[in-house]
Amino acid sequence: QIQQMIQFIDHEADEKEVEILAKADEEFNIEKGRLVEQEKQKIRAFYEKKEKNAELQKKIQLSNLQNQARLKLLKQREDHLDEVVIKTTEKLRTMANDVGKYQAMLQGLITQGLCQLLEPNVIIRCRQNDIQLVKEVLDKATKQYTELSKLNVNIKVDEKNFLASDIAGGVQLSARDGKLLVSNTLEARLDQIVKQKIPEIRTMLYGNNPNRRFFD
Repeated sequence: QIQQMIQFIDHEADEKEVEILAKADEEFNIEKGRLVEQEKQKIRAFYEKKEKNAELQKKIQLSNLQNQARLKLLKQREDHLDEVVIKTTEKLRTMANDVGKYQAMLQGLITQGLCQLLEPNVIIRCRQNDIQLVKEVLDKATKQYTELSKLNVNIKVDEKNFLASDIAGGVQLSARDGKLLVSNTLEARLDQIVKQKIPEIRTMLYGNNPNRRFFD
């Protein structure tokens, strides 16, 4: 009986040991799986973050390249427009060579200036070599102004203070001791036209801008 009891106890102990070992293995495997999954998640999160950062950097670099290309294109277009203006200015300088056309232009510029000022006493300045041409058209310009405005005007040509000799031509009109001033030099008129027509010039050179919302 004692031997049987010992065998029974040994058997129970063996079964208990097997049960404990099995449970320990199960718990170990569960914990190992949990730790492995946890590390996998950390690794996935790390690479997902790295991938997102790489994608973000890629988008930033692409955006920078697009902006640089856009700025370069805008710079080239502005340079082209400046070149057009420079060439037009050079052509203006040759207009004074045709005395008849240039004198008619002076008359028009004087009349326009008078209409802008609408003053009874006006002083006109011009290039020194244009003095005679201006004097010759004063009567016609004055008459034209009076017909348009129904006003009289007394015009004096400044024969001491001339416009710069290197400008393309034109006149400058002033009144009230210089407080009112109209610059009708050829360069000033070209500048006005360029500012007014620059959208049209851009469209002529480069076509319509699909991103433009306002046209006035």
